[in-house]
Amino acid sequence: MAARTLRIGLIPGDGIGREVIPAGRRILEALPSSFGLKFSFTHLEAGFETFKKQGVALPDQTVETLKNECDGALFGAVSSPTVKTEGYSSPIVALRKRLALYANVRPVKTTISAPRPVDLVIVRENTEDLYVKEEKTFMHVDGTRFAEAIKRISEKASFNIACMAGDIAVRRQRVRDSGVASLHRRPMVTITHKSNVLSQTDGLFRETALRALGEEAYKGVRVEEQIVDSMVYKLFRQPGDYDVIVAPNLYGDILSDGAAALVGSLGLVPSANVGKDFVIGEPCHGSAPDIEGRGIANPIATIRSTALMLEFLGVEGAAAKIYEAVDANLEEGKLLTPDMGGKASTEEVINDVCKRL
Repeated sequence: MAARTLRIGLIPGDGIGREVIPAGRRILEALPSSFGLKFSFTHLEAGFETFKKQGVALPDQTVETLKNECDGALFGAVSSPTVKTEGYSSPIVALRKRLALYANVRPVKTTISAPRPVDLVIVRENTEDLYVKEEKTFMHVDGTRFAEAIKRISEKASFNIACMAGDIAVRRQRVRDSGVASLHRRPMVTITHKSNVLSQTDGLFRETALRALGEEAYKGVRVEEQIVDSMVYKLFRQPGDYDVIVAPNLYGDILSDGAAALVGSLGLVPSANVGKDFVIGEPCHGSAPDIEGRGIANPIATIRSTALMLEFLGVEGAAAKIYEAVDANLEEGKLLTPDMGGKASTEEVINDVCKRL
């Protein structure tokens, strides 16, 4: 059988993004030949440094190359200006819109032997809610200011994201049924909302998600719901109870960053921005200017994001092999970066995971 070639765009971005994205490339190149995969790589520009050089944070050429020449991509991190900068906007937010990447998928996982094991996925709608960024400031007649923002929830986006959560729950169960050790016995999706207060917007999200997950394809998936403030409390108190969590954009953003605390570091948490035709793997950490250039950035989030990208490209076996190698590194605990309480360098962790492949 001829090898399948996957074309991957590499977008380091800013700060430690330039140090961890090479880890993704090296992991892909280290995959055993038995998976029948070959890779070609294209280096692309985006980020605040790109903005300072070119006047745009996301060049059109980057978008066109991704659309026309790549199967998937890895995105590193973006620095944000500390003061309002005319003409600058987040390139990753723009990429999500221009490539129709409607889902942000964030697995949060410890090893099974951890004191409080966690194995869940937060699926966040990626295109609307308050993040449509339609805000206005007004001056009241008495001279005081007030501001308002549009919260947009659509039936279509809510249906799509609920189906994505259902598909992930089914796939996770398929992996468990193959004999992989897990905390969970059956697939479950928890719909998170605040429809008791926001009856129109969150009410539409709740109603549509329940309808989507009631379809025949998800008949084996248990469906429950949580009000978002209760969800935050229970997530931190009982994280082992959750399998797949689906939420609108803002709630999903807060829950996924907060859930990183359950595993000890943002340096471990991957994500994928997923659409019907494209996927971008993206570590959840920022550009971390305080450790830039010191060679101690944790590459695990990027390595896991690389595996997550492969999952959505239909290469589940290779993805599972990468997850296994990462878990073995963390389980042994001899080569951990400083954010995990260790002394290992970025390079040492990458080498260790590559050897385990």
